[in-house]
Amino acid sequence: MHPGERLPCRRTALAGALAAGALALAACGSDDGGGPRTASGSAAASPTASASEAAHNDADVRFMQRMIPHHRQAVEMTEPAGARASDQEVKSLAAAISKEQTAEIATMRGWLRSWGEPEAAATGSGDPGSPSAEHSPHGMDHGQVGRDESDMDGMVSDQDMTALMDAEGAAFDRKFTQLMISHHEGAIQMARTERTLGRDTGAKQLADSVVRSQSAQVAQLKALRDRLSPR
Repeated sequence: MHPGERLPCRRTALAGALAAGALALAACGSDDGGGPRTASGSAAASPTASASEAAHNDADVRFMQRMIPHHRQAVEMTEPAGARASDQEVKSLAAAISKEQTAEIATMRGWLRSWGEPEAAATGSGDPGSPSAEHSPHGMDHGQVGRDESDMDGMVSDQDMTALMDAEGAAFDRKFTQLMISHHEGAIQMARTERTLGRDTGAKQLADSVVRSQSAQVAQLKALRDRLSPR
């Protein structure tokens, strides 16, 4: 074959090699500290500490350490409703409260674990979640917070809890609505404090959710209370 006939093939091979080299250089040049690139050209996400791990403060921790036992008591209050309540709306609302607050307990416990914080504060026997706190009227350390705040958290006393568990029918319905109104109002107050003093975005969003949801439930509970009150 005449040498001139091979020239196009050689030129094609050379062009291919140059193109491959340009692509390799472009790939190396894209390493600007932003990590590997995706097909769209944007930097792929690299594992980093979440905002919840980096930005929480003491108010976030205390909010959850107090709200967990507060929610637990609300769930405990709803447990007899299926068998003891006579009003269907009371039964339905109790079930909704139990489902909502059980899920929030799991969320808050997970956050505390991710932060390396204990579920119960370790400053005294009156701390939320401690064995003695679960049986105290407020379930908290009065030395940690102002008296006004502790008096507004709505925790139900042993005496009232016993009365609720012993009630049946219309008496249970009335007692449940009465106690849950004050219990919810205490949670709303704690959530508002978290919105003001907290730092973690997730915790503040949870506080917003508590305020919205439980405010609506308080309105429903008050309407129930008025409807169920003896005439």
